[in-house]
Amino acid sequence: MKKVIILNASPRKNFNTAKLLKEAQKGAESAGADVKYYNLYDYNFLGCRSCFACQRKGSTTDGVCAIKDDIKPILEQCIDADAVIIGSPVYFSYPTGVFRSFLERLMFANHTYMVDKEKGGCKRRLNKIIPTGVIFTMNCPQELANKINYDIILDENVKSLDHIMGYAEGLYSYDTYQFADYSKYNCDLFDETHKKEVQQIQFPKDMEKAFNMGKKLAETDF
Repeated sequence: MKKVIILNASPRKNFNTAKLLKEAQKGAESAGADVKYYNLYDYNFLGCRSCFACQRKGSTTDGVCAIKDDIKPILEQCIDADAVIIGSPVYFSYPTGVFRSFLERLMFANHTYMVDKEKGGCKRRLNKIIPTGVIFTMNCPQELANKINYDIILDENVKSLDHIMGYAEGLYSYDTYQFADYSKYNCDLFDETHKKEVQQIQFPKDMEKAFNMGKKLAETDF
């Protein structure tokens, strides 16, 4: 049975990002995977501290950050997993700080400063592929997101994971429904009617994509 780790890097446990991640969980479980789901905001941890323990000659960290804190057991599970899926909302062009802190801890311990003499670039540390899915949700419509370079900014996270983990793919959910009740907020920038339309028509399609992502990463041998 394959092991899949799903990580919610949103402060909200039951809104857009979480809904897509839980759908990805259903997809992975439909393929027979054993899935563990974590809300990263429940854990006390920081990003990389540049201790370089993972890069020292003779290091025995084996791809897991040397810092002992709440997140270390989850990092260990990710390296042992058959697939990882992580999701985050986008705040002012970037994923959450928690998302970035987790990726720093995951990726730097599995990065090397050694040249890959066959392929060029940096040599991978991992001796296996851990297929990784990245889900981003954003209030921003797709046309505006592309205009202000969200695609470039967010794609860099996926590209980095692709190199470190061996394979990564992204799912971007645009123009999401931000509030459960728009009447309670100072928010005349957005048309609630339009937001409801997107939530009813587009978001179910994104949910289907999330399900398929979970299923694909759990059942495919990369």
